[in-house]
Amino acid sequence: MDRQQAPPWVHIALILSLLSLGGAIEIPMDPSIQNELTQPPTITKQSVKDHIVDPRDNILIECEAKGNPAPSFHWTRNSRFFNIAKDPRVSMRRRSGTLVIDFRSGGRPEEYEGEYQCFARNKFGTALSNRIRLQVSKSPLWPKENLDPVVVQEGAPLTLQCNPPPGLPSPVIFWMSSSMEPISQDKRVSQGHNGDLYFSNVMLQDMQTDYSCNARFHFTHTIQQKNPFTLKVLTNNPYNDSSLRNHPDIYSARGVAERTPSFMYPQGTSSSQMVLRGMDLLLECIASGVPTPDIAWYKKGGDLPSDKTKFENFNKALRITNVSEEDSGEYFCLASNKMGSIRHTISVRVKAAPYWLDEPKNLILAPGEDGRLVCRANGNPKPTVQWMVNGEPLQSAPPNPNREVAGDTIIFRDTQISSRAVYQCNTSNEHGYLLANAFVSVLDVPPRMLSPRNQLIRVILYNRTRLDCPFFGSPIPTLRWFKNGQGSNLDGGNYHVYENGSLEIKMIRKEDQGIYTCVATNILGKAENQVRLEVKDPTRIYRMPEDQVVKRGTTVQLECRVKHDPSLKLTVSWLKDDEPLYIGNRMKKEDDSLTIFGVAERDQGSYTCMASTELDQDLAKASLTVLADQATPTNRLAALPKGRPDRPRDLELTDLAERSVRLTWIPGDDNNSPITDYVIQFEEDQFQPGVWHDHSKFPGSVNSAVLHLSPYVNYQFRVIAVNEVGSSHPSLPSERYRTSGAPPESNPSDVKGEGTRKNNMEITWTPMNATSAFGPNLRYIVKWRRRETRETWNNVTVWGSRYVVGQTPVYVPYEIRVQAENDFGKGPEPDTIIGYSGEDYPRAAPTEVKIRVMNSTAISLQWNRVYSDTVQGQLREYRVRRPAPSPI
Repeated sequence: MDRQQAPPWVHIALILSLLSLGGAIEIPMDPSIQNELTQPPTITKQSVKDHIVDPRDNILIECEAKGNPAPSFHWTRNSRFFNIAKDPRVSMRRRSGTLVIDFRSGGRPEEYEGEYQCFARNKFGTALSNRIRLQVSKSPLWPKENLDPVVVQEGAPLTLQCNPPPGLPSPVIFWMSSSMEPISQDKRVSQGHNGDLYFSNVMLQDMQTDYSCNARFHFTHTIQQKNPFTLKVLTNNPYNDSSLRNHPDIYSARGVAERTPSFMYPQGTSSSQMVLRGMDLLLECIASGVPTPDIAWYKKGGDLPSDKTKFENFNKALRITNVSEEDSGEYFCLASNKMGSIRHTISVRVKAAPYWLDEPKNLILAPGEDGRLVCRANGNPKPTVQWMVNGEPLQSAPPNPNREVAGDTIIFRDTQISSRAVYQCNTSNEHGYLLANAFVSVLDVPPRMLSPRNQLIRVILYNRTRLDCPFFGSPIPTLRWFKNGQGSNLDGGNYHVYENGSLEIKMIRKEDQGIYTCVATNILGKAENQVRLEVKDPTRIYRMPEDQVVKRGTTVQLECRVKHDPSLKLTVSWLKDDEPLYIGNRMKKEDDSLTIFGVAERDQGSYTCMASTELDQDLAKASLTVLADQATPTNRLAALPKGRPDRPRDLELTDLAERSVRLTWIPGDDNNSPITDYVIQFEEDQFQPGVWHDHSKFPGSVNSAVLHLSPYVNYQFRVIAVNEVGSSHPSLPSERYRTSGAPPESNPSDVKGEGTRKNNMEITWTPMNATSAFGPNLRYIVKWRRRETRETWNNVTVWGSRYVVGQTPVYVPYEIRVQAENDFGKGPEPDTIIGYSGEDYPRAAPTEVKIRVMNSTAISLQWNRVYSDTVQGQLREYRVRRPAPSPI
């Protein structure tokens, strides 16, 4: 037998502390406090910057804000006050700033196009929405035109231009025949990104249909069709013999002259393209020629970024998603057929609209405290920063001696109640802008407790426990603890008070039972709360089950007698081989024992008695060995042929919990060889649908098991039985069971930072799998900065498993962190690893080289080492070269 003391459950008196020490005060989420404290306005919802609306619907421009007192709203249109009261079509939603423009009684939506901005104001400040550009969707008609038949020689290139009417947003273009059959496309005939239809070479079969360009408009869901083109193909072989279509050289069979490639789009040998950071880069090359040319793509001086590169339109288009600065450079497409090849070079420049490095956050201070607002953004060109207060330029605001502006930072010193306001940071360049609101609130609040009063906490003797006392006040109060309403402040010895005010009792004794009082104090007053602590006796198994060796078919009893605190509810349960025991009809469980009737070989194993209360538990383990009955005649099964077991059947999922489920099955026939193991496999339908993975393994004596699950996986299970002959066929799958999502509990492994060129560093990691993603949209927050510097962390979000940092100095160390994130939140804080940017050739050679002749076959070389700052990498070796011997 074996006794195991389970780890104690630590029970916390009060929930968690919301105190934020050092610096700005954090407002608790407690609704009573949120409703009582004054607060400047905060914009909570607004329409997108480019707001395109359907002309058939009423116009809605959203603007919602919170604050205490509740804010009032007004709007500007084209930078001038928009008087809603003078326009009967315009109204504002109650308790909201959202504008509704109603056209049920007539009116033209186009009259309301323009730039709108919402202002939310209360007596403590004014918050601003983005500047919302309102545009009405347009679906203009195709201009009427009469198209003459297009006459073209077989084998020649051809472009059918679409030229759709300019809609808002741009329509989706597709080509069909006038009988509404889609035009078949391949590497010879395809639609370009501009909507035109390109024929690398025309064949006689192309005039069997006509060609019509169609435009589908988003808001109206209408399709407009251009008058169709009719082709007339001139040919030296007028017979359109279908048998020639599969001829290995259809062009020579039809008498079409072969031609070297030539670019139809773009024209010439070079062009340039600009793209914004974070957008998709689309490069296109369409070539004519006979035979039809193949297109290949390359980047000068490097490889295409494989993790975000897609080839489209039969390789005629190269798409690079989520471009960054390192995607700048020269790309070229190579068009080739057996007659030759040509290339077109595209120079790509990556610019960037402003993006946040440090977005300003709301600042809550006590009177007399210092604080700062920081507004840092990057972009290309470098964005400018403009500060405003309550919607007005800061330079126009009344002077404030307690406020100092230092570029992208506003510093506040010795703040007072009068300092409350909402500050706006507007950072912009030629490609866009960012606008952020951040309020400064100065609170003067006496201490108050945030948890229920006079709670009862029960703890097990000799355990460790921690009492929390959540509170709030401004200035931040100090917290002290007392026992039984008297004596000195509890700190030291068996007590330890943490910085957030929590009280830890390192080892609970009987004399620690009593009433504990926490008192929060600041200059405005004090508040207190109490908790009653009761100390309970531990749960102990005093008569444990013993190891037993029994014959098959006999009855065995395993004892488990328990002593526990009588005020706690006791539960006794049994495990077999560390898994919950299924109590079948041959077993009987009583409060102090487990009896097994007609013991069989499958009953052999380890049995654990688990005695639990709501506060603690105790475990005791014993082993049961089953012997064959020697008096039994020779086993008649021994002479029977043995085979693999039949598959398990009738899988059932029960005890559905957030992170576990019980799987039960009916064993198949063992075919004269006892089942030794069950292998449980799972399949999930998101990352690797149809692929089965081993989940767990259980002894052949069980037919029910509790499976521990990962968050956000849509599981289905199957069971495989194993005996000494082999494995059964898998069972039919169970029904599916999806667990709820959660933030990741781990981060990617094998994080490395290594240079692939002298001016970059490639950060790589092993991506996480389905059972560690824990939620949808798994991504990675990559951070890096130079080691041993005070510079802020650079960061980027990546959906793949690598990121290249460009424009780095040669061979310098970087601190690197890679953190997993999904739609439920971020993973734990990642470890910091050290990586190095790329190496370059050493800048210096060894000096003072000296040669000493040792004998006729050996010399000694000596030199001065190179300085480490000239190596520009990791010094691996010195190489000695000698000239080749002269021929005799």
